[in-house]
Amino acid sequence: MLKTNIKHDAGLMSLALRLVVGWTYFSALYRRTILADKLDPEISGYIGEKFNHFLPHALGIKPIIQYLVTHPDLLWWAMVTFTIVEGIVGFMIMMGAFTRLMSVGVFGLAMGILLGSGWIGTTCLDEWQIGVLGIAAGFVLFLTGSGKYSMDHYVLQQQLPFTRKRWFPWVASGELPVKAGHYPKLVLAGSLAILGITLMTNQVFHGGLWGPLHNKSVKPKLEISAGKFTQKGLEFDVFRTEGVDVYGAWIIGMEIKNDTGKEIYALSNKAMSNMDPSAITNHYVAKVKPGKHSLVVPLGAKATIALRAPALEGIERGSYTLKITDISGASWKYRMRKE
Repeated sequence: MLKTNIKHDAGLMSLALRLVVGWTYFSALYRRTILADKLDPEISGYIGEKFNHFLPHALGIKPIIQYLVTHPDLLWWAMVTFTIVEGIVGFMIMMGAFTRLMSVGVFGLAMGILLGSGWIGTTCLDEWQIGVLGIAAGFVLFLTGSGKYSMDHYVLQQQLPFTRKRWFPWVASGELPVKAGHYPKLVLAGSLAILGITLMTNQVFHGGLWGPLHNKSVKPKLEISAGKFTQKGLEFDVFRTEGVDVYGAWIIGMEIKNDTGKEIYALSNKAMSNMDPSAITNHYVAKVKPGKHSLVVPLGAKATIALRAPALEGIERGSYTLKITDISGASWKYRMRKE
């Protein structure tokens, strides 16, 4: 039987995990500042709009997202801060510096991704997988710390004074000051808690445990509300709550019919592409706006649309149906009354 002198150092064995996880977070800073400018609110691809896409089905943190997307200045600061934190956490994890403290950062960032966007993903439940795997990775890195090929290891080898402080193994690396009998319980409890988070969010976001599977990122869905007739026409709110996040719903038709099915008013795709922007009052950072061939409604966008036309002035009392049609063929109806 061959003997080996290789030391079974958990921190060393987690090197690949540390480097890959670190890069996934550091690359957020890199691609938003070096490869492209994604922190400029005036440029297409602004990260704040992506954040707005999370809004419709965020879990637990929806009020925070809604508050930020209705306060663009605060949203910008939040996106800049979030990006810097991701960059610092990712770089420090790759360097193996204060590994356990940074692993808590990985855990927190991944939890934010999971709760905010775990429902998004057109093919492989993308954001949910990133979130739950990030949480698990953060926990594992907290347990292992960093071994050889890390800054933690280097300062330990140099026997610098602060490495002998009681707090150092809790925030950096080395043997965790946990009693031998309690350590397996810590690992088991943490692992089961993370499995619980995984199963719970899988069910809430995608029906992954029972009931029909569902993916809210495949087909567009609009919610129409607050419809009312005014002296000048009709006003209503439109909110896109489902569908692919990388492009908007393309609205190619609007029509209003009375109870007998008679068309009172209609807009073609050309008319909507030429719609006066002043007729659209956007509530969030992601904006409903006229496109080249349609009215574009991004994921998470909400706006009040005011239709002004002679055909809608002095309209008779009764019930009416507003129908909105997407280029995919999907349509949504909303019933309202003129008193």
